[in-house]
Amino acid sequence: MESYLAVASAFMATNARLLDRRRFDLKLDRCRPEDVLSALAAYRNADGGYGWGLEPDLRARGSQPGAALHAFEVLEEVGPAGADDARRLFDWLGSITLADGGLPFALPIPEDEVVGTAPWWLGADPLESSLHATAMLAATAHSMARHDEELRRHLWLVGASDYCLRKIVELDAPRHAIEFVFVLRFLDAVHELLPGAAAELARLGRFLPAAGVLPVEGGAEGEATRPLDFSPHPVGPLRDLFAPEVIAAELARLASEQQSDGGWIVDWISQSPAGALDWRGWATVRAVAILRANHGTR
Repeated sequence: MESYLAVASAFMATNARLLDRRRFDLKLDRCRPEDVLSALAAYRNADGGYGWGLEPDLRARGSQPGAALHAFEVLEEVGPAGADDARRLFDWLGSITLADGGLPFALPIPEDEVVGTAPWWLGADPLESSLHATAMLAATAHSMARHDEELRRHLWLVGASDYCLRKIVELDAPRHAIEFVFVLRFLDAVHELLPGAAAELARLGRFLPAAGVLPVEGGAEGEATRPLDFSPHPVGPLRDLFAPEVIAAELARLASEQQSDGGWIVDWISQSPAGALDWRGWATVRAVAILRANHGTR
């Protein structure tokens, strides 16, 4: 095992939650997709959505769009084995979709569950559609749905995709950096599926600075979105918006950020000690996945 993976493995065994340990092991062929799904199931609610701190800074029990993003990340990794869970999640997202096809940024959170939850999840209007939330979920859903044509034709995803493209066409410029990540990732995912998506990707891609780094307004000091946040995978039209030397430098930067204990950190401030440690496990899986994908290993 490569040296960086050996110390990362030790970090995960010592510090990470079970779900991320299973995800890490799956990438190294040390467990089955079904083992990952069993760990993910602990966060699923009876309605088909996910909660229970699956999003580390959203500790509420109830199902939330933010938790759905992390569920989709896992379901994409396990491939066809996750199709049934994905279908249930698509159905739940359909149940909270608003009349225009968009999703609210967050659903109401009970007062006794707000401690440990980041302020941006609190107070969102459940009757107002959010391009940020809808694009982040539709982008990952499309990436995952390549495994299953039935999912690609699901009414929720069709409606959400239509909503996203309508709202994206109206953008004169990027708004928030994190929303912009998901807008471009959505366009990348659907560039061959939706008329006009490729043109919008080219149009909005011109707002990316040469270094591909955008500061996060309202974030922690130094928090920014970077090229590998926009384009973690080595192929696709979104990756073509970055010069090869920019990507090479970002990969070297990512590798250099491995901490002495073997894990990675995030550049935002977590809302609880448990959340901070959960983010480190998540960040370590992410870093290993990106490094291996971009260096030609599984």
